Amino acid sequence: MTAALTEARKKFHNDLTEKDTLSLSPDGVASNADSSQRTSVSIALSIAKDLTAGTIPKKLSGQRVGKQFEEAVEGFLSETFPLFQSLRPGNWRIENVGGSRAEYQISRYEPYTHLADLANAIENDRNLASVLGNSYEISPDILVLRNPESDEIINRDSDLVDSQAGRYAVIRRANQEQPIVHAIVSCKWTLRSDRAQNARSEALNVIRNRKGRTPHIAVVTGEPSPSRLASLALGTGDIDTVYHFALPELIKAVSATDNDEAVSMLNTLVTGKRLRDISDLPLDLAI
Repeated sequence: MTAALTEARKKFHNDLTEKDTLSLSPDGVASNADSSQRTSVSIALSIAKDLTAGTIPKKLSGQRVGKQFEEAVEGFLSETFPLFQSLRPGNWRIENVGGSRAEYQISRYEPYTHLADLANAIENDRNLASVLGNSYEISPDILVLRNPESDEIINRDSDLVDSQAGRYAVIRRANQEQPIVHAIVSCKWTLRSDRAQNARSEALNVIRNRKGRTPHIAVVTGEPSPSRLASLALGTGDIDTVYHFALPELIKAVSATDNDEAVSMLNTLVTGKRLRDISDLPLDLAI
């Protein structure tokens, strides 16, 4: 039998190709390729063929492709992460908030509920905006949330909590009822320099503005160029890990280019534990 994670990965790729998120133009340029870069075109074409992408007369708009990519990642996580109860038990839900004013959406959840008061204060005093800039804004695409647990669940096997201790822990529904942000996932179908820096800035805002433990901070991308992947994945301190939508296919495609620089860079990202496959994400979220 095929493992559930393998099946979900295949379904994820089928979703991308059936909705033409990943597609080929009549002249053989994949929808995630930079047509001005020969290496990008070559790598993306190889991945698209491996995933059996179809040819369409006109490429979808960037906005539509981005939205569909977010939806595909959300669907993949919703199908896979809750399966790992043996590693990470809990009452989980996955939300795609990329289409809304997500910097305010996140204030509905712990440990960011204080940001609602800050946003209201800024709206009432625009001078605050000039001082703070965008240092308080967090606009994720996907949130992995854990609902707080009742004392009955916590005390299921033995008496662990009562009215005298653990009175401020957010995991107890007796203390507060807001879901807790377990992970923030940013989706970037392709990477340009501005998109890479936006992801880094947002990750730093996630870290600086929390009042509690730092959530997992991940980026999922379909970018084919190793150098552009490196612009986001290299270095530590902000993003946990970058996940490629088709890493084995990417490795195969880059190896076939005979571009030593690209091969070396991709090897550095993978062996240096900065780039993983989409199928690794649910397991990493269980840590």
